[in-house]
Amino acid sequence: MREKPQRKRPNKKTAGRSEARQENRPDRRKEAAGEAIEDNFVFGYHAVAEALKEGRGNKLFLSEEARGEKIDRLKEMAREQAVPVKWVPKQKLDTMSDQGVHQGMILAITPYQYLTLDELLAQTKEQPLYLILDNLEDPHNFGSIMRTADASGVDGIIIPKHRAVGITPIVVKTSTGAVEHIPVARVTNLTQAVQQLKKAGFWIFGTDMSGSDYRTWNAQGAVGLIIGNEGRGMGEGLKKEVDQMLTIPMTGHVQSLNASVAAGLLMYQAFTSRNGASQ
Repeated sequence: MREKPQRKRPNKKTAGRSEARQENRPDRRKEAAGEAIEDNFVFGYHAVAEALKEGRGNKLFLSEEARGEKIDRLKEMAREQAVPVKWVPKQKLDTMSDQGVHQGMILAITPYQYLTLDELLAQTKEQPLYLILDNLEDPHNFGSIMRTADASGVDGIIIPKHRAVGITPIVVKTSTGAVEHIPVARVTNLTQAVQQLKKAGFWIFGTDMSGSDYRTWNAQGAVGLIIGNEGRGMGEGLKKEVDQMLTIPMTGHVQSLNASVAAGLLMYQAFTSRNGASQ
């Protein structure tokens, strides 16, 4: 039985696509037509270092002109993990990363292993905090959310299998390695996943222009926080499952926030509610 301090019931009223494209790459995978492309490599120092620490490296590609302390550190980590190192022209790294900011390093890795919702529930602590990303499409937003989630004590992220960005090289780089520490469950139907969470005792929160001020949010207990799509917001089916809507007050002319910024504010309110303000 779920117990929670009495709250006002939710207001049910409603308050581009980016892909990491890689050309002619044999190891890329598509879930279905129009799905985000997922490649088995990461680039940028923090993403490469974290993947090596977790033992997921297969081969380290370094620019022929790369030098310095970070390069030496990666070479040593690769040696310790028995990961082969290959020196290549910078142009090859530019092509591999689709002109991304690779910093002279790319690591081929084992594929990211998503969890099922049951596996996520089994491996996290009591009264966890989960983020539920409703068809997020921008890999930079996803990576930024993962980075903040790791910093603010989020226990897991739930994403849909279809019509949403997955773990791509851009997501990994933007997360600065947080992808190695935040478990991600991928589900076929978000509404059914939320219903399963509610049966397990979770309280579900979403965002709405006419919701309760997020600064008063009591985020203690087992909590699922839904972050809506960048343009469309939360889907109507998910709104019907929400226990309480939250709103972020704004006084400017643009009455919306970037998805990762809004998610960051909410995650840190949850962190404060669950842990108390430091003295």
